Amino acid sequence: MMDQEPNEVLNSLKGQISELILLYRKSKQEKESLIHEKLELMEKVEILKREREELDHQYNTLKLAKTFTANSGDSQEAKVKINRIVREIDKCIALLNR
Repeated sequence: MMDQEPNEVLNSLKGQISELILLYRKSKQEKESLIHEKLELMEKVEILKREREELDHQYNTLKLAKTFTANSGDSQEAKVKINRIVREIDKCIALLNR
């Protein structure tokens, strides 16, 4: 009888160790899956940021265009504004090229 008790304890420990190993592997796989999901979400966030920036730029362009069309009665003034903006852009490009 004494021999059976240590064997039972040993078998019980083996079973518990096996269960712990399975839980560890499952947790490890879940962690890897979550890391992969996190990376995908971070990529999506970057894409959405770029899209938002592009939409902001388009909005500002449309707002500027609307300003010009609202005052379309005075086309000379619109030409002066456009020329001023073009000169500012040229200055910016020149600064970037330095």
